[in-house]
Amino acid sequence: MQTLLLQTLQWWIIIFILGSIALPFASKLFASFFDKGYTFSKTIGIVAVSYCALVLGTMHILPFTTLSLSGITFVLAGVSLLFFIRLKTFSVVKSHWKIFLFEEVLFFACLFFWAFIKSFQPDIHGLEKFMDYGFINSILRSTYFPPKDMWMTPLFINYYYFGHLMTAVLTKLSNLPSNITFNLMLSSLFAFTFLGSFSIGANLVHLVHAKIQDTRHKIQKVIVVGLLTAFLVTFAGNLHTLYTFFTPYQNDNPVPPTQLVFSPQTFPNQYWYPNATRFIYHTIHEFPMYSFVVSDLHGHVLDIPVVLLILAVLLVIFLKPIENWKLEIGNSLLLGALTGVAYMTNAWDGLIYCGVVIVLILIKTFSHTFLDTFFSRKFLLSLLVLLVSFVTISLPFSIFFKPFASQVGLICAPDFLIAIKNIGPLLFEKGYCEHSPLWQLGILYGFFFFWLVSFLAFFYTKSKKKDIVQPVDFFVLGLGTLGFVLILLPEFVYLKDIYTTYFRANTMFKLVYQSFILLSLVSSYTIYRIFSEIHVSKKSITKRIASFFFLLLSFTLTIIVLIYPFFAISSYFNNLKDFQGLDGTTYLKTINADDYKAVAWLNAHIQGQPVILEAQGDSYTDYERISSNTGLPTVFGWMVHEWLWRGTYDIVPGRVAEVKTLYESTSLQETKSILTKYHVHYVYIGAMERTKYPTLNEEKFKELGKIIYSSGGVQIYTIL
Repeated sequence: MQTLLLQTLQWWIIIFILGSIALPFASKLFASFFDKGYTFSKTIGIVAVSYCALVLGTMHILPFTTLSLSGITFVLAGVSLLFFIRLKTFSVVKSHWKIFLFEEVLFFACLFFWAFIKSFQPDIHGLEKFMDYGFINSILRSTYFPPKDMWMTPLFINYYYFGHLMTAVLTKLSNLPSNITFNLMLSSLFAFTFLGSFSIGANLVHLVHAKIQDTRHKIQKVIVVGLLTAFLVTFAGNLHTLYTFFTPYQNDNPVPPTQLVFSPQTFPNQYWYPNATRFIYHTIHEFPMYSFVVSDLHGHVLDIPVVLLILAVLLVIFLKPIENWKLEIGNSLLLGALTGVAYMTNAWDGLIYCGVVIVLILIKTFSHTFLDTFFSRKFLLSLLVLLVSFVTISLPFSIFFKPFASQVGLICAPDFLIAIKNIGPLLFEKGYCEHSPLWQLGILYGFFFFWLVSFLAFFYTKSKKKDIVQPVDFFVLGLGTLGFVLILLPEFVYLKDIYTTYFRANTMFKLVYQSFILLSLVSSYTIYRIFSEIHVSKKSITKRIASFFFLLLSFTLTIIVLIYPFFAISSYFNNLKDFQGLDGTTYLKTINADDYKAVAWLNAHIQGQPVILEAQGDSYTDYERISSNTGLPTVFGWMVHEWLWRGTYDIVPGRVAEVKTLYESTSLQETKSILTKYHVHYVYIGAMERTKYPTLNEEKFKELGKIIYSSGGVQIYTIL
């Protein structure tokens, strides 16, 4: 436990320093926030250092080293100091130190809480962790960018890796090994999600009452709503947990609860938490809590802090009156930059939030210029600046990145369109016809639908009575509408990728993940707005009864979605019975001690990124454990992943055959030719290689090179 605390402190100190550097800028940007954007300063600081490293590394100006990152941090700290003095940030700190301290303590508590949870199952093993860990280790070994694809030498990573770069930056600055920081980054994302959503939820309430003087009662409401928002975004599941009260259904054949036996006495009825994310046939519909539990360090999780930052900036900008169009252009420049960062972290999010930004700017402009909106040169200029900023900021990444999908398919396209096949990027394919049953959508999103409808009724009632509708209400209405649209879109279109049976899985996955975040924010705000205006004592008997049942239903639905983590955490982390610490590679010592020792030796003795040959295997297996755990590139890795990233299956058969030939061929000339083709420096031979290639010919490597490592059942050859 002491080691866990020290490692968490060492990691937190770096995040605190980077956040402090960005505080002058954040406090100016979020001047209207009650907490002055203190939480978001951390995200800004990490993004700033990481982006500088990316640009300078891509231009081959500065290598990716701890010294270089320290230099970048030092320079940014110098700039920050100037802004600290010029913007009089000291007075902000002096007047808001209590809320700063509160949020800092809360951030560290969340960070340590999830690090503690992770300590009961820290393994970087299973699902797609090999991929994420391999990316991080490849970046850590990189001198310049883009980083190398550890599973397809000599190509670069063709994936949105900026979040993995941020992890690598914090790893180098903290001087902790990646097998520890992988889990600390997951814990940090948990903390960023909780604090970021807390700040947005709290400030929504604060801005509603912006003209009211700060009182203890107001601050209490702000903090309570902030915490409610944080719990909904970070911890909530969906109404699928209703099934804990019914006899179980077969995993591949979900049925409505009404077709099952109500059995509270056998609660939780063998409830299996992943079913809440695989409920609709052939689709994926995850949410943050599930991501934190299963612990894949994927782009959609790494991007949550950036997404919340974008929403916070949007809130500030949306509520400002249009007075100075030069300022509006500056706002568009900033939002374009942030969506560009989101694109590099998770390409889907960059495009989604470009759309969100455009719609909200349109709503804001429309509310000020009405009929002149679409003809306003200033609006068009603002839109142009947004797109140019987006493209420019993401350029160091996008010039090396080829998107996995370039066509949009129409679900259940009519025959006459199928005959045409496509119109530009629009695709019409036969047999691609699936829709989600309404009852399943109700199970997944019924909680959000309930609050969205409640908010619309509240909004309509306020308007009809000519009560004052707050500008914040329009902002929340925009978020709610966009969240609802994101749920509907996969019922009509899909982005074409390599998958056929699961053709709309990725589309639904990436869209509804953001919908969950947006609608969680909307729901918590709606709960506050409605409950703060319910005055039971002033109502008739009928209205009192209606209010009672509304409150009862509200409470019941909220409890149902918030019990999800109890099942997920207890299941994945084995009821918190086996404390192991944060080292994510100790599992390898158990399943293959020889590989564990060899990986440790490679990480200690091999510098740079020379190519190492290892056995090739299918995705989601233990193959490619050497390249993943070291960041050393190999000839070919997980097949389906490379197929997706490269957009064609043509690359697969040849490389699979060549790896097989390298291990099994008896011809020195043929082996040497392929080794030379891929610039292989090292050959790894362990238990998995001998199992995969039963006629493995090891003797030839003694002639082509020499043994540099031999322990147990592992030999590593260097090719001369």
